[in-house]
Amino acid sequence: MVSVKVVVMVIALLTICLTANTSAAYRLCCRRYMTGRLPGSAIMGYSVQTDTEMCPISAIIFHTKKGKACANPALKWVMDAVDRIRNKAQKVHQHSSQQQK
Repeated sequence: MVSVKVVVMVIALLTICLTANTSAAYRLCCRRYMTGRLPGSAIMGYSVQTDTEMCPISAIIFHTKKGKACANPALKWVMDAVDRIRNKAQKVHQHSSQQQK
């Protein structure tokens, strides 16, 4: 039979782990959009954030040498930048595929 102390310890550890992961994820979320516009040369990549309970807005997160910048996906310049990155990656992938043949 499992003792009450062991059950309480396991519940306490699970609570601590879940709380730590939740707060870490929330800190990584975009909570507001940047103002202004990034130059294309500053953007090294991007990721997508969807609107969830933990992350209150949908955003494109541009990765730059200086860190991250949260942009509004409804803006034309943001989606144009995403398209440029995708097209560049697709060309690199096609080029490397042709070399392997």
